[in-house]
Amino acid sequence: MPSSRRSPAPGPESTAGGKRTLKKYPNRRLYDTQTSSYITLADVKKMVLAAEDFEVRDAKTGDDITRSILLQIILEEESGGVPMFSTDTLAQIIRFYGHAMQGMMGVFMESNLRAFADLQQRMAAQGKGLYDPKSFTPELWAQFLGGQAPVMQSLMSPYLEQSKALFESLQEQLQKGGMFPGMPGFPPHPGVE
Repeated sequence: MPSSRRSPAPGPESTAGGKRTLKKYPNRRLYDTQTSSYITLADVKKMVLAAEDFEVRDAKTGDDITRSILLQIILEEESGGVPMFSTDTLAQIIRFYGHAMQGMMGVFMESNLRAFADLQQRMAAQGKGLYDPKSFTPELWAQFLGGQAPVMQSLMSPYLEQSKALFESLQEQLQKGGMFPGMPGFPPHPGVE
């Protein structure tokens, strides 16, 4: 439930695609046009976790600022608790900005995140029986733990293969000069055939 108070701000809005519209006002407050109330970044995070389709618009200019709001949520998550990215990883990401490989890095990361999310869903489906109190027994738990190494290997194998294939495809396109016409190809990466 959004932590908010009612306001006489504009009424419900949605875009043509049915996205929920949030507006960010100059006072840094976020306004949910669907519920006609102010919300917090924590409320937006809940929307992300619930896979709700939404966009954030600057109330003054109408510009889409969804990415900057999502980056604020990531910053809060990285600042508190256990961060997901190491300092070295963040530095590597920063180094790709302005680099010819910037676009490919985004595609590579997006594909890998999608594959990892699929892996996570398959693992959750396999472990679903463990959460059903009727079927949960000590024997089932022991069996589940005993089988994790082969299960993880079978689940991770397609993910790793897809990641490797994507990297090799990007490298092949670079070598052929097909991705950036007029730009010479790069030598093969060590360890990639």
